[in-house]
Order: sequence, then structure tokens, then C-alpha cells
Amino acid sequence: MNTVSRGPEFVVARAEGVWLWDSSGDRYLDGTASLWYCNAGHGRREIADAVHRQMTLLDSYTVYGDFANLPALELSERLAAHAPVADPRVILTCGGGESIDTAAKLARRYWAVTGKPEKTHLISRTGGYHGLHGIGTSISGMERFRTGYGRLLEDTSVVPHDSAAALEAEILRVGPENVAAFFAEPVVGAGGVYLPGPDYFTEVARICDRYGVLFVVDSVICGFARMGNWFGIERFGVTPDMVVFAKGVSSGYVPLGGVVVSGRIADPFWNREGNPFMHGTTYAGHPSACAAAMANLDILEREDLFTVALEVERHLDGALRTLAGHPLVAEVRSGLGVMGAVELTEEALTERGITTADVFAEARSRGVVLRPVPRALLVSPPLIITWEQIDHLVSTLAASLDAVSSR
Repeated sequence: MNTVSRGPEFVVARAEGVWLWDSSGDRYLDGTASLWYCNAGHGRREIADAVHRQMTLLDSYTVYGDFANLPALELSERLAAHAPVADPRVILTCGGGESIDTAAKLARRYWAVTGKPEKTHLISRTGGYHGLHGIGTSISGMERFRTGYGRLLEDTSVVPHDSAAALEAEILRVGPENVAAFFAEPVVGAGGVYLPGPDYFTEVARICDRYGVLFVVDSVICGFARMGNWFGIERFGVTPDMVVFAKGVSSGYVPLGGVVVSGRIADPFWNREGNPFMHGTTYAGHPSACAAAMANLDILEREDLFTVALEVERHLDGALRTLAGHPLVAEVRSGLGVMGAVELTEEALTERGITTADVFAEARSRGVVLRPVPRALLVSPPLIITWEQIDHLVSTLAASLDAVSSR
């Protein structure tokens, strides 16, 4: 806040496709799809038109109790038809952080109503980002998001993102009788784009099943074609108990999220009396947001951005790996989904005092927007990006690394 207050602000005035324009009229390549979400690209008229039509018919109304609206029902049916979850149900929310809190509360409530109220502990992974609501902050795998707020949710713990054995050891340390759920992204996104090993999720699913721990997949970043399928986790052939989604479901045009819940978890609430789930938010199931999502999903399917994403994934991976030999670069992580990370060397970060913010600022001055995290520059462009635009993004990043290195 202090840095921003010294100005000037970077005011985004308009956007189209993969491009942004600031209030001065300068153009930038959106190398991050804003915050990982504008999968279909900016300026899609049919999404705006769908929202306009819906608002003239029914702008919004609560879905508490037995209230519903047609866009929410239609979207839920559509998502359930593609979800990698057995006998799915859908709970709609307003975004990813809200969805994480919903999934965590539901996991705990499920164990309470099935006679195991002591199962409250939540496990997550290093680098994992699960939003910054109350529970999402508590299970963050990045310490900088957890500190400075006093006492958060205490019965949580974090395990290394790349070790299924560490998960099993932590479950045994806490006691399986106390563990409610394990949360994991298909690819660790905002924490640095860390890809799982080939057997990681197979082992995780086996461990969770063995010890009676609910397996919750956070697909907020990885969903809706960013990994070439609907929710990202399908690439690993496992069946979670819950899947959390947001961002790409509407390409960010209107805030929307949700949780896909397996029939097993839904059963005590749907089919047994006296087990309410006392949870809900004002704008959940917002009909105009659901209309935006339906139009966005139409685009993803009609243009087959699922297949396109796999092609973009390969080209982006090849382009980013040309940076591996740069003297400032320690590692390039890419090749699984339309996302990547270029990590700086320890020497650059500590001995030379170069920061990722320096590289970010240099790239933006050259017309490309990236995302800086403490050790790396992240990219996650709209799925409609062309090969020429990918090459422009990567060559600009290379030039920015050169410029920062020569200071």
C-alpha cells in the first residue's frame, strides 16, 4: 500500500483478446490472464450480451432454501456432467476463497454428522494458495500470507508439495481419527508453478482413501481448459471427494465459484433429516453470473479451447525453456497446463539484490505484464494466445532479464 501510495497507479482502461490498454493509451500483452482467470480472452461480446439479457429478465435473487433460478440450475447441471467426482452435487459461491471455506466447513460438518466430530484437522501443501478468506489463509502453504494476523485456525498443517510419503506421515502424526481433509491444487499455481510427479496424485488418492481423509482438489487456477480439460485433476486419473472451482468458469467476467461435492459427502445432508449445512452467501447462484459462465463455457466448447490449450502448453513450454541458460535463471517450470515459472538464481536474489519486481517492472515498461512472486516470474496467458504472441512474451522477458542484469 505504501508503494502504491507513492504512485503513479497503473490504471487499466480497456482490454481485448490478449491485450490491455492503460489510461494513457499504451498497450500491453496480458501474460497472466489477469489473475489466472481470463481463459477465453478479454472483450468477448457474447458474454456481455448474455449478462445483459439475464439482467433484463432477472438481475439477481437469493438461492437460499428452496429458491433457485434457471441459470444456476442449468450451470450446475452442466458442471456436474463434466466433473471428475462420483455422483456429483454443486454448491455455487462467489469465488475461489469462498469456495475453499465452503469445502472445508462441509468436510468438517460431514464428519460431525457421520459420528466423527473429532475429525477437524486440515492438511495442505507448501506453496499451495487457497485464497485469503479465513480458512484459506489458515491453510496457506505460503507463510507470508499467514503471519501478522494473530491466531488463525489452529488444527491445520502443511506438508511438502512433492511428497505423498510426507502426507502419509503427517496423517499418522496427527492421527487419522483427527484428520478431516487434504487440500491440493493439480499444479501449485500462485506459489510458483510446481508440477506434481507422475505418480503423486495416484499415491495421494490411495493414502486419503486408506486413512479416511477427504481429498479436496483446488482447481481454481487449473480449471476450465487451462490444463486441457474441465478441472485439471483429470490428467492424473483420480477421483476426489470435492473439487473447488472459480476463475475460468466465467473467464472472470463476473465473479463466480463453487464446489463440486461427491454423492457420498452429500448423502447425510440430502437423504437424512436433521443434518442441515448452515452455510450460504448472499450472491451465491447469482443468475447474471451464471449466465456469464454459461456463455463462457459455450466459447470454451465451441472453439475447443481444451485442445487448443494443450497445443499452447507445448509451445509455451518450448519458448520458456529457451530462458533456462540465462545467467539470472535458476529453473524453468512449465509443460503441464498453460502456465509457467522462471525462477531467479540465489546469487541474483541475494548477492546481487535483484528482485522479481525489478524484472516485472522492466517487462511492463516494454509492454508485457507478468506476475512476480518472491523467487520467480509467473506466466499464465489467455488460452487464445497465438504462437507469435507467446514468442513476444518470452523474448520480452529475456530482454527484461538482460536489462536488469546489466544495471
